[in-house]
Order: sequence, then C-alpha cells, then structure tokens
Amino acid sequence: MPRSKKKNNRGGHGAVQPFSDEDASIETLSHCSSFSDSASVADEGGEASEDVAQEDFQYKLKGFIDSTVDKSAKTRQGALDGLKTAMATRILYEFISERRMTITDSIERCLKKGKGEEQRAAASLACLLCIQLGSGIESEEVFKTLKPIFKTILADGTANLQARHAVATSLGLCTFVAEDDILDVHSTMECFENLFTRSYAREDGTCPSMSPQTSQLHTNALLSWALLLTICTASQIKDILRKHLPKLPRLLESDDVNMRIAAGETIALLFELARDMDSDYEFEEWDELCDKLTALATDCNKHRAKVDKRKQRSVFRDILKAVEEGDFQSETIRFGTERMIIDSWVRKRTYDTFREFVGSGMNYHLQANEFIRDVFELGPPMLIDSATMKAMKISRFERHLYNAAAFKARTKARSKFRDKRVDVGEF
Repeated sequence: MPRSKKKNNRGGHGAVQPFSDEDASIETLSHCSSFSDSASVADEGGEASEDVAQEDFQYKLKGFIDSTVDKSAKTRQGALDGLKTAMATRILYEFISERRMTITDSIERCLKKGKGEEQRAAASLACLLCIQLGSGIESEEVFKTLKPIFKTILADGTANLQARHAVATSLGLCTFVAEDDILDVHSTMECFENLFTRSYAREDGTCPSMSPQTSQLHTNALLSWALLLTICTASQIKDILRKHLPKLPRLLESDDVNMRIAAGETIALLFELARDMDSDYEFEEWDELCDKLTALATDCNKHRAKVDKRKQRSVFRDILKAVEEGDFQSETIRFGTERMIIDSWVRKRTYDTFREFVGSGMNYHLQANEFIRDVFELGPPMLIDSATMKAMKISRFERHLYNAAAFKARTKARSKFRDKRVDVGEF
C-alpha cells in the first residue's frame, strides 16, 4: 500500500505536545465518521466540536510519525512512546493502515541507529503495530522487514541489553501475530532456545554465573518461546517434549525468581499440550520433577527475599496441581458487559503476553479489537445499546464510535461468508 503523502494544512509538527492520558480518553477512530449518530453528537456539544477533537487527535499522531525521524534522540523516543500509548489504548486500524510503511520505516531506522531506550520503544511499537493490523498480509509485510533486524539484535552479545530484552519479547509476539510459515516459527524458537538454555543448571547442580540483566534476557526469551509453543503443530510438540522437557527443570534451580516462575509455567504448559494429544502422557522423571515443584511451592529458604518466596509459593502451588492432576486455577476477566475465562495455561500465556504490550488498554482491545477477539474466540465485537451505555458510564459519542467499529467488523465477517458461499443460481 502506498505511503500517505497528504499534508496537514496546519503547518509543521515541531510543536506537537506529548501524548497524554486525556488524549487517550478520546475515541478517535477515523473510519467511524461515516456512521455518525447526530443525536449522540448533539448531546456531547455538537458535531463540529467532535470533528475538531478527532482532527486534533490525528494531527498529534501525524506529528509523532514525523518526529520519529527527528535529529534528536529524545524527540524520536518521545514520538515512539506517543504512538505506543495511542495504539495501546485505541483501535486506529485505518489511520495506521494508510501509514504502515512510513511507521515501519521509522521503526526500522530507530532499531538500526538508535540506542537502548529508543530501540526498546521501537521494538514495542512494532508489536503494537502488528496487533492493530491483525493477522494478514499487512502485518506479514511489516514483520518481514523487521524480523532480520530483531534476530540480529537478539543474537548480538555486544548489543544493548535493554534493547535485547525488548526484542526478545517483541519477536515472540510479532511471530505469533504475523508469521505465515510454521517452519519459520520453529526457526525463531531456536533463536530463543540459544539464549535460555544458557541458564540451565549444570550437571553438578550449580548455576551459571550471570548478571540480573542477562537472566532477564533469558527469561524473556523463554516466555516468548512458550508463547510460540501454543501455535506449534502436534509433531513439533512431540519433538519439543522429547528434546526439552527433560532439561527445562534445570531452570528451576535458577537464582532469579522470575526465571524459576517462567520455567515452572512453561513446564505446566508443556504438560497441558502433551495431555491434549495423549491423556495418558507419562514423563520418565516425574517423581524428581514433582519433588522440585513441591520444594518451590513450600520454599522456606532463608537466603531468599520474603516477597520472592511469597510470590513463588503461590505460583508453584498452581504449577504443582497442573503437573500432578492436570488442574488449572481459572480466572475470569470482565470487560464491558462481557467476560472471558482464562481456563488453561495456553490461554494464560497468550493473555499475559498481549496484556504486557497494551497494558490498561487490554479490556478495550478485548471489546473492540477484531484480531484479539478472534485469538480468544470471542466472536465479532458487540453492539452497545443506550441502556448498556449507561451501565458502562460511557458517552454517547464513544458508543457511536465503538458501534461503528463493531458494525464494520460484522460487515467484514459477512462479506467473508458471502465469498465462501457456493453460487447455486436463481430460482
């Protein structure tokens, strides 16, 4: 899709202010204007004022896009963070789709030429861009451009660790959203394996010596690897069970509580996937693994911080139940008038990963993001009536924009259905 060359008649963007929480509260979906509800807009102060708010919001976003190529690293990073906030809290598909190549070029430039914080912001923005575009040719093209850069930074031991932390997480989610070849998924998983396996305890039980920053890199790599486990084929899962499950318990010896928890949750996830394929799945080192998990679930090690022990014991009680009994502690997520049950380790890993990027905007994305709703099998976005609107305490204008997005998603779904129907002729 060609880059947008349309210029704003309000002049340059040099004085654009940082994106604020107030801006994030304005529903400014550019594709919604054609479905305007005149009565709703009138209640909110008139159509003109809403148009101005929308124009101001988009003007600010365009300013951020322009500022990603500024000479000042601080300005570039501020622009990247502003775009991240906007994409995390709102659905901006059409606005972004028209400018995706420009945004991708900016991300690529910041990843290649930026330092630490700027690279971190660029890597996170790449994920949010893919989340906005959803699975399809647009996100595939974005990822095709950025994947080689991600892999280069991840494998480069001399690269900034902060950048590598962000890339380890972003590469996992972008692969989940945009990778179209399962063999390439496997290749990316091997990149993660090359990192987290370095944290395996040695045969004599001693742990490799490493800095907390390096341990975090390995933890991020393991969590991304676990996310990609959820989209592997049955044959790939069988190979992974054979190759990695006997060794993963070595990570439970780590001095880093976050690595121990990530390892435990990954083991629980693998057992869940194994039992989905074979309900009688047996693990040769079962007793030894359960002893380790029990020890962590009741850890009284005086050398560990109380906060770490409390956090660890709570998580490992659930992990132990998962391994021993195939049990999962369900959690209900409520958003708007809907709710979703996190009832498996697969769903938990997926939900936790998306939430890491969209943060407080997760509930909004669960309501309105067509791609995320598809991932969690929630169906098309629901339309909101006036009674529901009152209960949710949202403005009429917000309802009209939200319903327009839902209307578009439903129309798109019906169009796909029509395309698949067999032409049986007229009667």
